[in-house]
Amino acid sequence: MERDDGGGGGLFFRGLQNRSHEKTKLRTRKSTLYLSPQKSTGRCGDLSENIYLVLFIIALRICNCFLVQTSFVPDEYWQSLEVAHLLNITNYGYLTWEWTERLRGYTYPLIFASIYKILHLLGKDSVHLLIWIPRLAQALLSAIADLRLYSLMKQLENQQVARWVFFCQLCSWFTWYCCTRTLTNTMETVLTIIALFYYPLEGSKSMNSVKYSSLVALAFIIRPTAVIPWIPLLFRHFWQEQRKLDLILHQFLPVGFVTLSLSLIIDRIFFGQWTLVQYNFLKFNVLQDLGSFYGSHPWHWYFSQGFPAVLGTHLPFFIHGCFLAPKRYRIFLVTVLWTLLVYSMLSHKEFRFIYPVLPFCMVFCGYSLNNLKTWKKPALSFLFLSNMLLALYTGLVHQRGTLDVMTNIQELSYNNTNISSASVLMMMPCHSTPYYSHVHYPLPMRFLQCPPDLTGKTDYLVEADMFYLNPLKWLYMEFQNDSQLPTHLIIFSVLEEEISPFLISNNYERTAVFFHTHFPESRTGSHIYVYERKLKGKLNQR
Repeated sequence: MERDDGGGGGLFFRGLQNRSHEKTKLRTRKSTLYLSPQKSTGRCGDLSENIYLVLFIIALRICNCFLVQTSFVPDEYWQSLEVAHLLNITNYGYLTWEWTERLRGYTYPLIFASIYKILHLLGKDSVHLLIWIPRLAQALLSAIADLRLYSLMKQLENQQVARWVFFCQLCSWFTWYCCTRTLTNTMETVLTIIALFYYPLEGSKSMNSVKYSSLVALAFIIRPTAVIPWIPLLFRHFWQEQRKLDLILHQFLPVGFVTLSLSLIIDRIFFGQWTLVQYNFLKFNVLQDLGSFYGSHPWHWYFSQGFPAVLGTHLPFFIHGCFLAPKRYRIFLVTVLWTLLVYSMLSHKEFRFIYPVLPFCMVFCGYSLNNLKTWKKPALSFLFLSNMLLALYTGLVHQRGTLDVMTNIQELSYNNTNISSASVLMMMPCHSTPYYSHVHYPLPMRFLQCPPDLTGKTDYLVEADMFYLNPLKWLYMEFQNDSQLPTHLIIFSVLEEEISPFLISNNYERTAVFFHTHFPESRTGSHIYVYERKLKGKLNQR
């Protein structure tokens, strides 16, 4: 009986337990169904945040593009847009000495040549679109890179740290100044950031060896020195990789073979012979160090001037962040220091050369801001205002005359009724202005040449140097016949007094003035003057 009672009671209680389990399961299912809309709402929230972020950064970089109306370095035009223009307009254009010596490859200019070709086929190849569409394309690529940097930091850390790194990246004056320019250094920086997104870092969810190595290889094809910052990163990847032979044979070598073959084929088509331009570039600039022809600086220049100037007011936050960032980011610091050391060994130094390591520095700056407590708001205000003022000044004021004067030449080309007899001589340091990419008209133009000495002559002087030794004598010797005189002269203001006898004797009158910079240097000045030759009975109508 006890057994029966016990059995009956056991069955009873087991039935109750089963019912309770069923109720629990139902509640669980009900709870799951109830919570599922919240999860989907969260996804929509993340998606909307991503959409707003994408739209914001695209809009910002487009504004960035139109708020940079100044000139930085000649390569912005002469190694990209001028080459692209000549590829599409075969009857006029100009290639600098680097292309005759095969130091540059056609891969990068082909990007802009494709844009020019599309505009031409659509009948929209106006000079304004030829100037701005390539820059807008570069701005969109920079926006993609900014988003990749944000996504990477969000994976490695959290949204808060990612936002501070993103803020530092967006308010960097030098990034603002460079990221929409058609420089190989800009494309090198863009590809470096995107490649870093796929690089195998601890905590990264997007690592992909083929993708990042392909981007690094493409950056190397465009600008061979792009490999310099990646040497420590590639070595670290190789050191930590367990299947080292598989990494080299099945990933690095195939990627390198495909990209290098593509570069060889492209350059073979345009040069007419097989040329390894990457080797020629490294030989000229690194092995022979012939870039010093265009200026040299002491070995410490990057540490004492270049790097502090590029970082600007981010510098104290960068130093602070170096002490706070986790150990896994030491590879970023090693990359920065390695790049500075390598470039310090070369005589010719420029600010733009170290631009690709600037995003690495923003990681440490973001960590600094994330860890600030009491002084965070003043620090943010200081960082934003100081960079904004510098960005607006360098983008809208400093060295803008060399672009503004091209607008005057455009008007000369399209509005002059006697254009067949018009000609322009630019008596400025060579490559001071853009050329046919900013005129888009076969107007006869000439500038002072300055190719480096590749023969080893001790008394070698370029045309520009000979001119500036005695400008007045050079002019009288060059134009002994009045029929050879150009109709328009373009000079920096510092040259006006010295050549005034030539201007007066040949009836040149100043017709336009363009502000250039507040910091006059030798051979330049604060203004650019345009002179037009006035002839009796033959007044050129503008």
